[in-house]
Parts: sequence; structure tokens; C-alpha cells
Amino acid sequence: MSPPDAPPAAVEARCLDAGAQAALRAEFPLLRTCVYLNNNSTGAVPEGAHRVLADYGETLRGWRDDVWQGWHVGLDRYADSVAALIGAPAGSVVTDANLSTLLARIASCFDYRPPRDRVVTTDLEFPTVPFVWNAFGRYGARADVVATGGVRFDQDALEARIDERTLLVCVPHASFASGDTLDLPRLVARAHDAGALVIVDAFQTVGVLPLDVTALGVDVVLGGAHKWLCGVGTAFCYVRPDLTPRLEPAATGWQAGDAALTFRPSTGWASGAQRFAGGTPFPLTSLMSQVGLDLLAGVGVPAIRRHSLACTGRIVERAAAAGIAVVSPTEPHRRGGVVCLDVPDGEAVKRRLAARDVICSWRGWLRVGPHVYNTLEEIDVFMDALEEEVRR
Repeated sequence: MSPPDAPPAAVEARCLDAGAQAALRAEFPLLRTCVYLNNNSTGAVPEGAHRVLADYGETLRGWRDDVWQGWHVGLDRYADSVAALIGAPAGSVVTDANLSTLLARIASCFDYRPPRDRVVTTDLEFPTVPFVWNAFGRYGARADVVATGGVRFDQDALEARIDERTLLVCVPHASFASGDTLDLPRLVARAHDAGALVIVDAFQTVGVLPLDVTALGVDVVLGGAHKWLCGVGTAFCYVRPDLTPRLEPAATGWQAGDAALTFRPSTGWASGAQRFAGGTPFPLTSLMSQVGLDLLAGVGVPAIRRHSLACTGRIVERAAAAGIAVVSPTEPHRRGGVVCLDVPDGEAVKRRLAARDVICSWRGWLRVGPHVYNTLEEIDVFMDALEEEVRR
């Protein structure tokens, strides 16, 4: 098993020097207007994505059906680029509008019959996940939500709930509320020993933490473009290739069939992850998201992770010196890409920082998410401003 911060084999590690980082920053117009540290919520979008949008608009002005061939090529390219980023083979990733749609489609593949009818998850998941599993209760799914009693995962308690009644384990790689991460190799091993499959919500980590799904042996991974992948409005789903033939989604669409693009009736499922597609796709968001994904792939996730740890480490150090409580793990191996801070009247502080063109987010805590294009100098600008606001 790979250690938590081991790089995917498909991604070459290299660090950015000052010139390379300056060139990367120049691709993102937003960075010229503010100190932007909200990448855990919505990542900056590169200028090239706006050109894709303009080209798409021009295509619509002169509409013709044969543009779909190129759009399908673009959709496949984006899906395979995501696959390469997470150490997966080509053809094992499919995209759709959002994670909720894809999770529900995966959920529709299973029969929830006793005694193996339980879905183990945690109360540190994003609200999407328990909402979907509660809805599938009408089909027999029994959501088993493990309470943490805090902002960190209790992995021992989580694994203790996995037994012969567990069909699925559905967990986040990192909590959106605190940035705490799970030990996925350990969790996957425990679930598989019990005969359960593992679904990982990696929305909060893909693009900032290394993830090698092949080495990990995880069954399903879900994520999306608009945070650390610097894209817009598209989500992805990876399914372990040897598991794929066993899954037949009930929530489906014509693009999942084996004869979809011939426009003849399909008699079976498409090969690979395409069987988890839905109806007619909306290509624009994948085409736009390709630009940011290519920029990040050119840097490499291991280099991004090293830079992220340097930035979040600076936040932790400055906060400790200023007497600001750090909610997120201070240990690097437990920390995702975000640092959450507990400050008095934090939501108002977030608004006042925004008025100073210093951007973070608020979800019960002040959440600060630097990315590879942010500098340590920007971290200091943020902390200086935060300390001033806290003193107010």
C-alpha cells in the first residue's frame, strides 16, 4: 500500500521555481485582483477557459450537428486526463453534471437486501452524501452514520462499524469542515476484508493531495472540477475496471448503452465507465475544465502537495503565534489542503476580509485554502489582515 502522501505513479514530480510559478499565476486573471485563498470552495479559473467559452458561443451561433463528434472527443479527453491524474487507466472515468448525480447512479447499481444492506458513512461528509443514502432507504439501504463527536475522523470507530452486514463504505478523503483526512489504505483493507465495497468522495482532495486509485485498490472515487482542479461545473466518477462489468445502474440514460452513438437501440451496456453515463451530455464544462487540468498536470500533484503543505504550514505557525485557534490537524500527514481557524465573529471577519480583497470562506470556521499558484507572501498578507480584524 502507498503511504498517504505517496505520488501517483503516472504523475511526475517537479517543483516550481519562482519563474515557473509566476508564469502559472499569469494564467489566472483573478489573482491580479485579490489575495484568493478560497480554492477549497471554488478554484480560480484560467484565462484559457474563457476562450473555450467564447469558441463554444460562436459554435452555437452557427449550429450544426457535426460539432458533436469533436465535443465527444473533448469529453473523452477530459475523463482520461482525470484518470491519469489519479493513477487510473483510460476508460475508467466518466463525467456528469455533479457528484450528486453520479453518486445516485452508482447507488442504483445495488440491491439492498438483508443481511448485507448497510451503507457506513461518517458525519463529517458533505451533506450531499447522507442525503442521497437516506433517499435510497426506500429501496432498502440502511445508512449507518458514524458520529465523530468533533471535527476529526474517528477511524477506529468507523472501521468498527464495518462488518458482514455492510454493503458499502462511503466516506470523504478529507472533511470539508476541517480538512482532516482519512487513512484510505487502512480503510480500504478493512472494508474489503469484510466483503464491502468502498466509495470515496475526493472532491476536497483531488488536485491538491496525491491519490493513486490503482495502488489503493479502491472501488469507486468521485470528485469534481470546480475546487482544486481549477475547472467549472463538472464532476467525475472512477470505477475499478474489474468491478465495472458487475454493476448495472438503474438510474441511466441512452449514452450508457453499447450502441449509443449509432442511434440504434442498445441491447447491452457500454464498455468501461461509459456504462455509468446518463443522457445527452453538456460538453462545455468539461471543455473549459480541461484548461485548468492541463496546467496542474504540468506541475504534478507531488509538487502541488509540497507547496500546499508549505502554505498551510505557514498559516498554522502564524495562527499559533497570534493565539488564533487552529481547528484543522496540525500534523502534515493528516492535513488536507485547507486550514480552518476558529475566530470570534468569524463570518463577519470573512466579510470584512473580502472588503479588503482578501478572500477565504466560512463554514462554521474560517476556511483558508491556498493552491499552487498562491505565494507565501500572500499567506502573510492574509494573516496580517486577519490579525488586524481579530484585534478589532
